[in-house]
Amino acid sequence: MSEIYQLPVTGPSAWKARDFETNQSWIREFTADELDELHTATLTLKATGKGPEEFGPDDFPLPAFSRTIAEIHNELAEGRGFVLLRGIDVDRYDQETLELMFWGFQAHLGTIISQNSQGDLLGYVTDRGENYELGSHYENNIRGHRTRSELNPHTDTCDVVGLLCVRPAKSGGTSSICSSMAIYNECQTQHPEFIDPLTNGFHFDLIGKGSKEIEYTETRIPVFSFHQGYLSCRFNKRQIELGMERSGKGLTDLEQAAIDYVRELSVREDFLLHMDFRPGDIQLLNNHVALHARNEYEDWPEAERKRLLLRVWINVPNGRPLAPNFANRLNSGDRGGVAKRA
Repeated sequence: MSEIYQLPVTGPSAWKARDFETNQSWIREFTADELDELHTATLTLKATGKGPEEFGPDDFPLPAFSRTIAEIHNELAEGRGFVLLRGIDVDRYDQETLELMFWGFQAHLGTIISQNSQGDLLGYVTDRGENYELGSHYENNIRGHRTRSELNPHTDTCDVVGLLCVRPAKSGGTSSICSSMAIYNECQTQHPEFIDPLTNGFHFDLIGKGSKEIEYTETRIPVFSFHQGYLSCRFNKRQIELGMERSGKGLTDLEQAAIDYVRELSVREDFLLHMDFRPGDIQLLNNHVALHARNEYEDWPEAERKRLLLRVWINVPNGRPLAPNFANRLNSGDRGGVAKRA
């Protein structure tokens, strides 16, 4: 084991559930002035006829937000790695207007990148009725955000993922997050033999997010990667298992035990913070320091009431330093999004 991997991660990103038993500083309410500014910017933009993906931050001025956006950037990059913004009255707007508002605000946080092989920049987390049976979903390139099934702890392939809750489920759909930095520290103290396989890395299956239908990462990508003073994490247990299988390498007993242990820690209650989204909540999460999951949900029978979250993948300016092999997340280059297929 390299000496650098013998050091624990310190600071606010290595949190556990107990740190938030009485601390709700991770929830930030929009001020009345901020909500007014969002409203004005959205209606002004809507009058131009532009849609999401057709405008940037200069077209959506938010001068009152300059300090808030700087604070959000700092919290995501150097703080606990997540924030929940609250206060947008979704009943005041139709879905088209909410999409403009969400896109305009997120565009101030960084560069929004592609989420799928169609090149979509704005995603919809909602049940499409797709089959997501355990053990078959990744083989069939079915992505969990299009189902109502439980989603296991994982990272997304971007710096920051942003979600806006338009409508919650009838029941369930709770978001659960945990600190991958705290998981690393636990591995280090309880099972140091796992550090080498976790830092050597694995081929990840791209579940349809590659330039080809069946594709895995060209190089082994570490679960934990240290670069220029920062530790970063990428994890999805089933994508690792399938990627190693499809690469023809398979997993050694030690490698399997290592990813099983990360998975075990990621669902332990002492590592988890649960969030039940309210309409209008915006969750922002730094993928390099936190994993996120969701439990299965029951939806409303009426189409207009079905659970809906809007999603963007963001690369932030002056983002976390990433080793070259770690940054090439999708075989699309340094911090590249999902390649659009012809």
